[in-house]
Amino acid sequence: MSLTNRHLIRYNSEVRAALQQLDTLAADAILIVVDENNRLIGSLTDGDLRRGFIKGLGFEDELLKFVQSDPKFIYENEHDLDLLEAFRKENFKIIPILNKDKVVIDILNFNIRSTILPVDAVIMAGGRGARLRPLTEKTPKPLLKVGDKPIIEYNVDRLSKVGIKNLFLSINYLGQQLEAYFKDGADRNLRIRYLREEKPLGTIGSLLLTQDYEYDELLIMNSDLLTNIDFVEFYRAFKDAGADMAVAATTYSLDVPYAVLETDDNQIVKSLKEKPRYTYFSNAGIYLLKKELLRMIPNDQLYDVTDLMEKVLEMKRTLITFPINGYWLDIGKPEDYRKAQEDIKHLKL
Repeated sequence: MSLTNRHLIRYNSEVRAALQQLDTLAADAILIVVDENNRLIGSLTDGDLRRGFIKGLGFEDELLKFVQSDPKFIYENEHDLDLLEAFRKENFKIIPILNKDKVVIDILNFNIRSTILPVDAVIMAGGRGARLRPLTEKTPKPLLKVGDKPIIEYNVDRLSKVGIKNLFLSINYLGQQLEAYFKDGADRNLRIRYLREEKPLGTIGSLLLTQDYEYDELLIMNSDLLTNIDFVEFYRAFKDAGADMAVAATTYSLDVPYAVLETDDNQIVKSLKEKPRYTYFSNAGIYLLKKELLRMIPNDQLYDVTDLMEKVLEMKRTLITFPINGYWLDIGKPEDYRKAQEDIKHLKL
C-alpha cells in the first residue's frame, strides 16, 4: 500500500475499521477522510475517536460523527515554504496535498519530508570513475558503498527528505546497474527517470535528453558527493537573490609559507603580508537554475556546466554562489573514498 493510501479512509467506513487503521499507523496515526472520489472531507485521530466515545458515540455510529471537518491542507504546486515551516513548528504531522478539485493526491508526512521544494532534480551519474579503478571496473562509482549504502543513495535520500519527488538520473557507464537498483523510485515514494547518454555530453549536456521537467527550476548535482548541504537554504538564497543560476561553493584555502610583497604597477611595495592564507570559493558540483537557461545549451553536443556559467555571465544574467557551511566531500580519488568511509561514521546524512 502506498504512503498516501495508508492514510486515506472512506467516509462510510466502520468506526472499528478506522481504529484498526490508526493502530497500524503508529506514530503517524492520522487518517484523511475522503469521499468515493478521494475528495477531502476531514481528518480523524485517536483523540477524535476518544472524544466521540466520551460524548456517548459508539462503534455503530457513523464515522462522520467523529471526524474533524476543517483539516489543514495544501494544494499541489502551491508550495509556500514559510507556510510549511509554520505547520511543522505547530507540530502538524500529516498534511494532505490536493489537486484543484480537492482530490487527495499525496500526503506530506513531516516525519519523512521536512518540506516540499518545487524543483526537479537531476543527478549526474554517468562518469567512468577511472581514478577509482579497480573498484569501478564492474561497478559504477555512484553505487560504490560508503558505510552501509551507495554514495548516490545518500543524495537521493536527502533530496527526498526536502520533498523533491521528480528525480532524473543521467547515466552512461554501467548505467543499467543504476536502473536496476533504483527502478522507477515508487518504493521510495519518488518518480525516478533516466537520461541515457549514447555518447558523452559533458557535465550538463544530458539535461536536454528530456522535456519532462515539471517545474520552472532545476536542482543539479554530481552523484559522487557526500554532503549535508542545506538544500532549503540553498533554494531560499537562489530565490531571494532573483538569480538565474546558483552554484554551491566550498572554501579552498592556500597557505603561503613566505612573506608576500604586494606592489603596484611600478613595483612599488604597498604592503607586506607575513605567511598569508588566501581563501577561495570552489565549485562544489551542486547547482540551481531556471529551466529557461536550458535554451543556452547546444543540442547533442559536449557541454559542461562551466560553459553554461560563462554564458550566463556573458549574457549579464545573475549568477550567485552559496557557501556550504557544513560537510562536503568530492569522492574522486582513492584517498577521498577512504576518508568518506571514516567520515560517515560521524555524519548524520
